[in-house]
Amino acid sequence: MKRLARICATWLLALAFAPANAQQPGGETAAPPAGVRLLADQPYGPDPRQRMDVYLPPKAQQGAPVLVMVHGGAWMFGDKAAASVVNRKIAHWVREQGFILVSVSYRFVPQVDVMQQAQDVARAVATAQANAPSWGGDAGRFVLMGHSAGAHLVALLSASPSIARQQGARPWLGTVALDSAALDTAALMQRRHMPFYDRVFGSDPAFWRSVSPSDALAPGAPPMLLVCSTQRRDGSCTQARQFAARIGATGGRAEVVPEDLSHAQINDELGQPGAYTSAVDAFVRSLTGTPGRS
Repeated sequence: MKRLARICATWLLALAFAPANAQQPGGETAAPPAGVRLLADQPYGPDPRQRMDVYLPPKAQQGAPVLVMVHGGAWMFGDKAAASVVNRKIAHWVREQGFILVSVSYRFVPQVDVMQQAQDVARAVATAQANAPSWGGDAGRFVLMGHSAGAHLVALLSASPSIARQQGARPWLGTVALDSAALDTAALMQRRHMPFYDRVFGSDPAFWRSVSPSDALAPGAPPMLLVCSTQRRDGSCTQARQFAARIGATGGRAEVVPEDLSHAQINDELGQPGAYTSAVDAFVRSLTGTPGRS
């Protein structure tokens, strides 16, 4: 009973801070625009949460670039089919530019730990790469994107590509991390932080470092675009700049895009016409070589 009470308390704390720190659970479900075809709940593992939704463009062409989207939710909740996760991204990249979009779900804490979540995402990437030709996609033209907890997971895979290789994933072109405040996980856990982080990352400094993109960073990381909210008071932009500097010091490429948007808006508004979408579009085009519209 005490354990259940602790779980409920942690859940309520995570929800209380969700507008500033994570994608909220529930909400509106994605509605693909006319002509976009959905292959729902494609499995990449035996667990019910090891599933991905695949959105195919109206005019299927062989060799399409593939955008893999990883939802947020404080590592404890979230939904690959949430409207805020995919709707505008589908309209912009799938319908307008001919991308394939793969939206990934993964197992949650406390069922698994954060490293296992990263392994789930890597396994999803490997499965998507294997199936891309049958969808009309190019396994060599993958770009990863994640928001909040999902941004942390894709940043971790990019900082330490060996995690992905061990799950069978091949190299991808680059990564877009949408507003993570856990790029330096070890530093986060050693200063004052929201209580739900203790539930997620535990109390072992060695584990903090193992799942910290900043600490795990190895030479050869793919290019990264780090979007951060200037409205946050927990230093997500500071972390993004410091992480980008570390990537640069290893000879890698990293760009920081600070936006005067809330944490939720950074996810929900990506794909709407404007300077923010144009900045992300320019980075993605630089990787895939595709023309873009914003």
